[in-house]
Amino acid sequence: MKRKDFLSSIIPAAVSINAISLNLEETLRNTGIPPYLKPGDSIGITSPAGYITLEEIQPALIKLKEWGFNVLIGNTIGKRDFSFGGSDAERLTDLQQMLDDKNIKAILCARGGYGAVRIIDKIDFSYFKKHPKWIIGFSDITVLHSHINRNSHVATIHSKMCNSFPTDWNLAEAIQRETIESIRQCLVGEKMQYQTIPNSNNRVGKTTGELVGGNLKTLESLAGSCSDINTKNKILFVEDTGEYLYSIDRMFWNLKRSGKLSELKGLIIGGFKIKKDDAGEEYGKTLEEIVLEKVKEFNYPVCFDFPVGHQRNNYALKCGIKHQLLITENAVSLMEIN
Repeated sequence: MKRKDFLSSIIPAAVSINAISLNLEETLRNTGIPPYLKPGDSIGITSPAGYITLEEIQPALIKLKEWGFNVLIGNTIGKRDFSFGGSDAERLTDLQQMLDDKNIKAILCARGGYGAVRIIDKIDFSYFKKHPKWIIGFSDITVLHSHINRNSHVATIHSKMCNSFPTDWNLAEAIQRETIESIRQCLVGEKMQYQTIPNSNNRVGKTTGELVGGNLKTLESLAGSCSDINTKNKILFVEDTGEYLYSIDRMFWNLKRSGKLSELKGLIIGGFKIKKDDAGEEYGKTLEEIVLEKVKEFNYPVCFDFPVGHQRNNYALKCGIKHQLLITENAVSLMEIN
């Protein structure tokens, strides 16, 4: 075959391959957001991490049904293997069945604790990728958020879980009701927007990017694995609880040294419940100083005290969806723009 004939034969093929690749990318983008729920849809409740009783999830069951959803209770609810919600095999089977059940449109994790990392590598996400559904939770459930975002490119909801629903809705504080209500708003497809009081240490700016993140300690533990979070061109949010300042500093060094801070679009620091330093072992830096030290060479916006984390003002966030972060001297807003 002559060279010019050969080239003319492969150029259309290359164009076709490129077109297929572009179409595939577009399909992934279009199918990355699970279908939003409507009245009558079913939500499964499972515990891939810690132990919880059927009695403890009753407030959540009542509220979910008031919202118009059916509820399917997983076999892990009430199961116990020391601190876990059943054995690894039981937790894996329960979550897998819910992922593969076409009638379940969302999965609400009952609580966090520890345990998701013990089963993540055995979960088969093949059906989930073709038929995505909302995965809901935070803390240890960061394992699922990070793994799914990196490998399946499906949006998830970072929010409170069953153990945070108030026992008596009428007696609950307004912030409790609002944060729980934000879960429903996410599930039915409302565009989420939050505003918060600015911190004097904030770095002003405006940016857009896909929102990713979760519990900082959990994210650190996933580094180097197939569940490792991808932060390039994204807005990262982090929160944590029960850590010393020196430990928080170490975790932020991990983010920096692994390149996760270098190509961000923005950084959101949520709630951090910090352990008091032992006498004579004071670390000497504040949370704000720790963070700003690690990002001083970058110019993206940074905010502190965002209402997400192990606290009452823990609002639902849609991970994997594009948001706009606007930080001024007078206000902070995070708005879903998909």
